[in-house]
Amino acid sequence: MARHAQKKKRRTRKGRVFVTILLALLILVGVVAVIGYFQYQSSLKEAQSNSKMKDYKFNGVKADGDAINVLLIGSDSRGADQGRSDSLMIAHYDKKTNTPKLVSIMRDTYVDIPGHGKNKINAAYSYGGPELVRQTIKENFGVDVEYYVVANFEGFPKIVDTLAPEGIKINAEKDMSKNIDVSIKKGEQVMDGKTLLQYARFRKDAEGDFGRIRRQQQVLEALKEQALDVGDVTKIPDVIGKLQGYTSTNLPTSTLMSVGSDFLLGKTETMEKFAIPVEGKWHNERIEGAGAVLRLDDMAANAKALQDFLK
Repeated sequence: MARHAQKKKRRTRKGRVFVTILLALLILVGVVAVIGYFQYQSSLKEAQSNSKMKDYKFNGVKADGDAINVLLIGSDSRGADQGRSDSLMIAHYDKKTNTPKLVSIMRDTYVDIPGHGKNKINAAYSYGGPELVRQTIKENFGVDVEYYVVANFEGFPKIVDTLAPEGIKINAEKDMSKNIDVSIKKGEQVMDGKTLLQYARFRKDAEGDFGRIRRQQQVLEALKEQALDVGDVTKIPDVIGKLQGYTSTNLPTSTLMSVGSDFLLGKTETMEKFAIPVEGKWHNERIEGAGAVLRLDDMAANAKALQDFLK
């Protein structure tokens, strides 16, 4: 009887220890969550106070299955003038396979813009913001997107410096200085946000926009591989807050946290890249009212290639 009482007493003591440990863990998780929330709010407010981005109405459509499609727009806006889009991309991420894909659409691609006739695709943003860009891509290429992100030239360097405070290592393809604000020498180097933006924008050479979209994809891939080389998830709320504050986006915070964690913690696969127009399916042309454009020889072939890439 005494032995039975001793066993019962030991079980009770072990049970209390287990409950104490569990409560301590729950309290710790709660404290981390609270700290994370305040970090996020603080960073969001700080970024918003220094940003002039506005929100847009956007009627995005959810992708099939576990994938998300995000329209990425680099804005050439100056003050009240919204301007044309300086860069246009679709970021695709399959949450089940952790596979990221990146599509660049060249700014001079000649397309039908709903309600505005034919023009370069970069005019769609000037006419109607991200929503009209979404409609234009849908009408011409049969691809829809659920979310959008707009970043301007003022916000992009701040985003980069937030993601990678020590800079990003880039192997610059060539010397460049014409029509950009910095002088860049060929070769491997570490770039801060301002220099990285100028490297991605440069197009005053024989390749023009073709070289520029390759460098833009190089920059985003480098950000994916190097940004916040964290083993520290506590930095993520701070980063997400600043990202949202320096951009205009309809991406839910929960989605940013989930997908952002995959990227920042190295859970994603190698980024796959694609560009429109498809090689061999376009030609240069000068059109009155639009200037020099990239005319697609076979719109259906370009559309199918894009759809197949995003499957």
